[in-house]
Amino acid sequence: QLIGAPFVKVEATRFTEVGYVGRDVESIIHELVDVSVGMVYEERLREVQPKAESLANERLVNYIYQQLIAAPKRARAKGRLRSQLLPLELLEDPDLVKSDKARMRAVRKRVADLVKTRALDDHIIEIEVGDYDRYNLEFGPGVSVDELRESFADFIEQYEDYSRRRRARRVSVREARRILTREEASKLINVEEVIEEGLRRAEELGVVFIDEIDKIAGPEVEVGPDVSGEGVQRDLLPIVEGCTVLTRYGPVRTDHILFIAAGAFYDRRPSDLIPELQGRFPLRVELHPLGEEDFRRILVEPENSLVKQYQALLATEGVELEFTEDAIAELARTAARLNERYENIGARRLYTVMEAVLEEISFSAPERRGERVLIDAEYVRSRLAGLLANEDLSRYIL
Repeated sequence: QLIGAPFVKVEATRFTEVGYVGRDVESIIHELVDVSVGMVYEERLREVQPKAESLANERLVNYIYQQLIAAPKRARAKGRLRSQLLPLELLEDPDLVKSDKARMRAVRKRVADLVKTRALDDHIIEIEVGDYDRYNLEFGPGVSVDELRESFADFIEQYEDYSRRRRARRVSVREARRILTREEASKLINVEEVIEEGLRRAEELGVVFIDEIDKIAGPEVEVGPDVSGEGVQRDLLPIVEGCTVLTRYGPVRTDHILFIAAGAFYDRRPSDLIPELQGRFPLRVELHPLGEEDFRRILVEPENSLVKQYQALLATEGVELEFTEDAIAELARTAARLNERYENIGARRLYTVMEAVLEEISFSAPERRGERVLIDAEYVRSRLAGLLANEDLSRYIL
């Protein structure tokens, strides 16, 4: 986010060797390019948002004016619907529907003011929107150049027909504003520039994180091909080394994409990977186990930390949950001790510790509506004391 670099995280176990059922590793680059183009598109949307909102409001005024004032002969505009959609103050003066241009401009300005102040947001109007479904242009393995050219030509033809296909929708003014703003913003954006910038970022700034890399390492399969192990490793070689991958937005070179692979290697070693793949990842870092201070920071520092998640969850039941500093420290200390004593499952331990501490409160939350519950260190110790003392009960806390 700091440098606008597209990032994707994938699991190595999701892929199979090219030619077999399942996803092949080239889909990693497809996903990276999709993220990159989407990132650039959202940036351009934010840049043109003010102008798009202004244009959308103008279209809203036109729809309301034409349907409810300028076309009183229409059945829907004369009776119940017109009275329902127009505020009473606009109907007080019977001369408002006269053809006098000055008066009509005044009416239009009044409608524009009501749209601007969102006074009509709950009313229903009819708008015309583009009937366009995103065309899924996928470049799979084994596709010839002629097939690619034909597929891309179909894509361009459908995209150009988009502006000519319109359909009517009945929505609230609030929803119409959102739809029209998005539509106007898309008109202000140069799609070719977005795709070009998205491809550039994917090639020069792209980051791919491959998790569970240890799951595709191991001894050779004696019977049949190892399509989800060594086969995937060999398919990764050209992508990590540098090759051209065809995506629906165009070809992408992977030479400068940063690849990071990680795995627990609990019962395997990095040397179990094929030698060629080991050479593609020259920098190796061994991570230290999480300590007490690490757990404390994980509980409080992230934007959507575990503490905030449980507070928001219980707030839906009307229970205000508050954690003291010593309670958070005790939670971190307990998680660290459990990882040392039993299986070291890292930060996942915090989920089970928090669940054990808040189990009773979560169960009785409907009866506690309106209460403020304070979680301190003593409460944490009281909830976990029995589990820590009895190893036979360790299954309840993983």
